[in-house]
Amino acid sequence: MQLKRCPNHRRYICVLRQMSPKKRLLKAFELSAFSNGLFLHGLRRRFPDLPDEEIKRLYLERIAKCYNRNY
Repeated sequence: MQLKRCPNHRRYICVLRQMSPKKRLLKAFELSAFSNGLFLHGLRRRFPDLPDEEIKRLYLERIAKCYNRNY
């Protein structure tokens, strides 16, 4: 399998190393919130007729399937 080229990967790693642990943790939280927002947006686009309560239930149900699968 051929991996996609990532020309800015080294730069990204350098930027992460220059951040304080607190900033890295805040960035992780920011990325997690962004991912959750994208997931919710995708559910709303896929099921436009569902009410918000049903979207939230579906979201929680699908997130629960992914949670702690490594344990």
